[in-house]
Amino acid sequence: MISIQLETKERMQVLDLTKDLVRIAKNWGKSGLVNIYCPHTTAGLTVQENYDPSVKEDLLATLERLIPHNFGYKHSENNADAHIKSVLCGVSLSLPVSAGHLLIGRWQGVLFLEMDGPRKRQVYLTFIESEE
Repeated sequence: MISIQLETKERMQVLDLTKDLVRIAKNWGKSGLVNIYCPHTTAGLTVQENYDPSVKEDLLATLERLIPHNFGYKHSENNADAHIKSVLCGVSLSLPVSAGHLLIGRWQGVLFLEMDGPRKRQVYLTFIESEE
């Protein structure tokens, strides 16, 4: 298992994991799947357009509009919105790898979504080799 250490600076922030994942998959050099897992209940993962930076801004703005931070939630830690946003995004992805190449679309990127920062975070990668 491989761990990627992250540090966010904002309460809600998007970090691009794509370059790290491409490099790590290349070093692995095999074919199969990579599972990316986020062990945090107030953060998430997604695959989304990664060319236009306004997409990341729109994602965060829409999540905040749909699930506002100050809504009168019962959760006592003042981060219930972040838990709900995490549920919508999900905390794991499985992506194909072929001969060390991460198989994502031309415009796609793998994004970490922070909903309760700033914090130190990590994601875990597990590779499963195919029998090809």
